[in-house]
Amino acid sequence: MKKIIALILMVVLVFSFAACGSKNVATSKEGTFTVGFDQNFPPMGFVDDNGEFTGFDIDLAKEVAKRLKLEIALQPIEWASKDMELSAKNIDCVWNGFTINGREDAYTWSKPYMSNNQVFVVKADSGITKLADLAGKVVVVQADSSAEAALKDEADLVASFGDYIKAADYNTAIMDLETGAVDAVAMDEIVANYQIEKRDLNLAVLEEKLAEEEYGVGFLLGNEALRDKVQKTLEDMAKDGTLAEISNKWFGKDITTIGK
Repeated sequence: MKKIIALILMVVLVFSFAACGSKNVATSKEGTFTVGFDQNFPPMGFVDDNGEFTGFDIDLAKEVAKRLKLEIALQPIEWASKDMELSAKNIDCVWNGFTINGREDAYTWSKPYMSNNQVFVVKADSGITKLADLAGKVVVVQADSSAEAALKDEADLVASFGDYIKAADYNTAIMDLETGAVDAVAMDEIVANYQIEKRDLNLAVLEEKLAEEEYGVGFLLGNEALRDKVQKTLEDMAKDGTLAEISNKWFGKDITTIGK
């Protein structure tokens, strides 16, 4: 009889550990999908005039959470602290114009949902029209950004700059460019074009690109369970036209790449 009871207890323990393990690779808090994002990164994620979190990626994440029957929790993070936030399970993913290229082995990724370029933004009347014109100029980049990573592979270009500085976010960098504190900003083309158009800025994007890349949703390494659920939902949204609808809302056209 004692052997039977011991066997039953062992089976219960095995199933309990299995259940805990599966929870750890799903969401950090049961029933909640916590999305980490940079709140100074329009149009992907930012704070609107009413103080609400909004953006293209925010809308995608909200729709995914709704279809998965999960409560959405939007968590602004310091971009340089994203790995710590994921490791501590304060967030379930990083979803905010997050570049896959160069980070392939650092996260469990969704498939790419959008293409992007890293570019240089300058004042439209600055006389800077090509990369060679950046020689002797003050160039700013967001710390721990894809633009910074791309510039690590362009040592000669960086060496030609008069000064190379880092900003906490791109809103600050753009303001510095407008006031003349810096001469150029290395940043995401999608974000640059949105800022220029929506705010009617006297800025221009250089035609020469710094790097080509793709956006994805980044999960803690090994969290395939949640990644697979999110990926399938995004594919369903592409099939039924929801992805295109959200893209049209923010960009005036469908620039998503899933299913294409």
